[in-house]
Amino acid sequence: MPTTEYYNDRVVRQFLLAAAVWGIIGMSVGVYIAAELYWPVLNFDIPFITFSRLRPDHTFGVIFAFGGSALIGTCYYVVQRTSHVRLAYDRLAAFTFWGWQLVCILAMVTVPAGLTQSKEYAESEWWIDILLAIVWISYGVVFFATLARRRIKHIYVACWYYGAFIVAVALMHIVNNLAIPVSWTKSYPIYSGVVDAMVQWWYGHNAVAFFLTTGFLAMMYYFVPRQAQQPLWSYRFSIVNFWALISVYMWAGAHHLMYTALPDWVQSVGMAFSIVLLMPSWGSAANGLMTFNGVWHKLKTDPAVKFMVMSLVFYAAATTEGTMMAIKTVNSLSHYTDWTIAHVHSGSLGWVAMITIGSLYAMAPKVLGKPAMHSHKAMELHFWLHMTGTLLYVVSMWTAGVTEGEMWRATLPDGALKYGFLDSLIAIKPLYVIRWFGGVMILSGMWVMAWNLWHTAGDARARLIKPIPVPVAEPAPHQIPAPLPAAG
Repeated sequence: MPTTEYYNDRVVRQFLLAAAVWGIIGMSVGVYIAAELYWPVLNFDIPFITFSRLRPDHTFGVIFAFGGSALIGTCYYVVQRTSHVRLAYDRLAAFTFWGWQLVCILAMVTVPAGLTQSKEYAESEWWIDILLAIVWISYGVVFFATLARRRIKHIYVACWYYGAFIVAVALMHIVNNLAIPVSWTKSYPIYSGVVDAMVQWWYGHNAVAFFLTTGFLAMMYYFVPRQAQQPLWSYRFSIVNFWALISVYMWAGAHHLMYTALPDWVQSVGMAFSIVLLMPSWGSAANGLMTFNGVWHKLKTDPAVKFMVMSLVFYAAATTEGTMMAIKTVNSLSHYTDWTIAHVHSGSLGWVAMITIGSLYAMAPKVLGKPAMHSHKAMELHFWLHMTGTLLYVVSMWTAGVTEGEMWRATLPDGALKYGFLDSLIAIKPLYVIRWFGGVMILSGMWVMAWNLWHTAGDARARLIKPIPVPVAEPAPHQIPAPLPAAG
């Protein structure tokens, strides 16, 4: 008799818990620094808690600690279910969890202490970067080794996206962080001047491309059909979108450096690729939304579906806005204003956070041994708190950004500036209160989710969960417990 093999959901549960905890921490920092912009006295003249020190802590905490934990956890869940095999290398998988949490803690502690490379999304010093690279490569080994052992011949499209996300992030992280260390607390990049800026924004934009887009599209392509309980609208279209996305996205980073010392032709190339990028972005959003055809009634009864549908709407909107802002004439108005902040948070709070929350709500009961989340009403409350908070945040920052851009460009008949910089700050100051309040609502929703997960995880805390067996024989296609390719 063959020994029964079980899915390794222990590490999935660990990443699920970590995502909930880091979501609260990262968003708490964001709410605090938003308050500092309106009430500067809140920094108490303490360097460690000034906006400039805590802002990179917020971005790292939300993107890498919260988003990264959710991505790795869902990846481990999805690759096992779509491959019908246990996760490869249990100990290495456990190392990726503890190693990732250590990296997150070290980064969150050292940056406010002033140990920083001063690079967007890449603040940590060299020795933390090396540890992160080791953990990430270990994660890739676990993922691809699991795929290599699969019992299902077909590799489902979500795993294509996860694979591209793993390879691209490793490449970007290593290339961008090549540096010469001079001490434990300081290093200098091997690049200089405009080359350093170009490499940084090749990395910075592709952190958005492959970490905040490709990885979360992998989530979407698995959990949306599962929650809709019907096949993906067009499986063939998802493959086309995959190749289009990874072919185009890598070359759009120069749009972050419009009207700088970067050669004009490079800026134009970045703008052109950004415009082309609109097509695969809309394609994935449409594919996800059309998957709900015939089951739109689930929007009334399933909060996870609400999160997923709205995340796809925000994805389409944010990518459209990003393409528009990459056009030079529009960029001349939007750059350096709060419009950029609105765009970033439309994507991060609207697309990334909402597809993550919806996916976690879909996955959590299955790995926690429950038929459903502890409280359906708490899920509904979370949706409306998050949705309302996101709209308050984004609309207030859109308004602030356009106001700033127009005031900075306004001139008198003699060509002199009509407004001083302080005039623009005074004009938008009330909008910063709205932004802060929107953040408070979003953070409140995260606390509701954490409470709900805690109560759903009662059996997990008591270690009463029965492991889920892996199917021994390869099933017929209609029996595969993963979203099936649709014809078309």
